[in-house]
Amino acid sequence: MNGFFQAHFYLIDFALGISSLAVVTALYFRGRLGRYMWLLFWIGCGLGFTWEFLCNLNIAHGASPVARFIRPLPFHYMVIVVIHSFWDGALFSIGAWLVKKTCAPPHFARFRAGELAVLIAWGQAQELAVELISTTGAAWEWLPYSWNPALFMFNGYHITLLPQLIWLAASVAFYFIALLLKSSLAGDDAHPQ
Repeated sequence: MNGFFQAHFYLIDFALGISSLAVVTALYFRGRLGRYMWLLFWIGCGLGFTWEFLCNLNIAHGASPVARFIRPLPFHYMVIVVIHSFWDGALFSIGAWLVKKTCAPPHFARFRAGELAVLIAWGQAQELAVELISTTGAAWEWLPYSWNPALFMFNGYHITLLPQLIWLAASVAFYFIALLLKSSLAGDDAHPQ
């Protein structure tokens, strides 16, 4: 099974990224996903694009790459940037859904440490899972440096601190953007044009 997974990792990765976009789009246009969650998905995609682009640009052209592809990509790195941005949007959306399922309403109405804690916990857990899966699929690994220490080895590859820090910062940024967006949409509803 692991041989199949490794042989088809990038195809599976690509298919799931496109499926994330397709599912969220279908839910929105069928009225099963509200405007707020639709916009949060795209905000998550935008946040993800920021680090996906910078990290992949560094991998492709940097003198000290932050990570390496264990085996070559079957397409230009910008494809993985876009696909992983869709993944990131979906992962942020799942985090927002978890806030709605675990925290008392109203959600994202004002700062609440519990909501932020859910997003941070989810961000850290899923990021660690992504790195473990990527090494299982022999896809990529982050490289250890003094500023990106290895946390542990898994499947013979390094699991490092930097991706966890990226998701920590991104989860905090996403939360505060979600609060601003909710306030902005409430203001739009109060003053229809």
